[in-house]
Amino acid sequence: MDILKTEDLTKIYGKGENEVRALNGISLTVPEGQMTAIIGPSGSGKSTLLHLIGGVDRPTAGKVFVNGEDVYKQSDKHLAVFRRRHVGLIYQFYNLIPILSVRDNITLPMQMDGRKPDEKKLMMLSEKLGIAGRLNALPSQLSGGQQQRVSICRALFSNPSILLADEPTGNLDSKNSREIIELLRASNKEFRQTMLIITHDEDIALQCDRIIAIEDGQIIRDEVVK
Repeated sequence: MDILKTEDLTKIYGKGENEVRALNGISLTVPEGQMTAIIGPSGSGKSTLLHLIGGVDRPTAGKVFVNGEDVYKQSDKHLAVFRRRHVGLIYQFYNLIPILSVRDNITLPMQMDGRKPDEKKLMMLSEKLGIAGRLNALPSQLSGGQQQRVSICRALFSNPSILLADEPTGNLDSKNSREIIELLRASNKEFRQTMLIITHDEDIALQCDRIIAIEDGQIIRDEVVK
């Protein structure tokens, strides 16, 4: 079953001489449970693609379907709900709220959605990610690797349809990078979590099931690795 589908996805910034075509008609499908790497040079459109899939920005043209639902037919209000319920986002710089505890950072999206956090699931995930003993700490009291584990826990906690990671190891040393990718791979296998991961690291890309290469806003290569 395809959990994600894009049709002729296009994003243009500016007009006239200042026009920049960040994405130029990208069409792809991603089956449920697949771990996909998106690679390409800086400015190729990778992050733009991820933001459009995740409902963070609206396309100039084209469509995005998640679980068969046309994402951009929704109002901005419903789009915000869609993001909280169906998309898990992991960024290079963690995006944790500094004044909130680890526990509150993880559960905040669910609380904003008016849903009661599942304490058993929180403990299960935090134990698997090695942060169970840090739930009452503030982000500033954690290492970079620990902060990224918190952002992964937050992304997985609401059981999203798709998890999107934008250079999730770009701000970490090699040891923490390996651990984070191993955790993502384990989550992909155990929970059949569909993932799209932007990376410049070839070793990370080769651990995924599929590699999509983008250049100048277009797919230039799409191959199944495993």
